[in-house]
Amino acid sequence: MKKSVLTRYRVMAYVTAVMLLVLCTCMIFKYGFGTGEDLTFVVSQIHGVLYMIYLVVAFDLGQKARWPFGRLLWVLVSGTIPTAAFFVERKVVREVAPLVEDAGTAPAEA
Repeated sequence: MKKSVLTRYRVMAYVTAVMLLVLCTCMIFKYGFGTGEDLTFVVSQIHGVLYMIYLVVAFDLGQKARWPFGRLLWVLVSGTIPTAAFFVERKVVREVAPLVEDAGTAPAEA
C-alpha cells in the first residue's frame, strides 16, 4: 500500500473531526442561544461534503488494508461521533503503518 493512501485518510479524519466539532458548537449557538442559523447551515453543508469525501478515502484505505466489514464500518461511523475520529485515526495509523511500503525500499520499475 502506498503511503499517500494513509496520508489522505489521516488528513480527512482530522478535517472531518474538526468540522464536526465546529458544527456541534454552531448547533449549541443555534438551539441554545437562538443565533447563528445561517452559519450553522453553511457549516453543516461543508461538513456533509467533507464527510462524504472521508467515507470514500476511509473505504479505500479499508479495502487496501483488507479490513473485515466490522472494522471498516467502525472507521466509517467514527466520522459522525464528535472526537471519535481523533482516537480511531491514531489506532488505524498504528495498525496500517506496517503495511505501508517505504519509498526508499520500493522496487524500481523498468
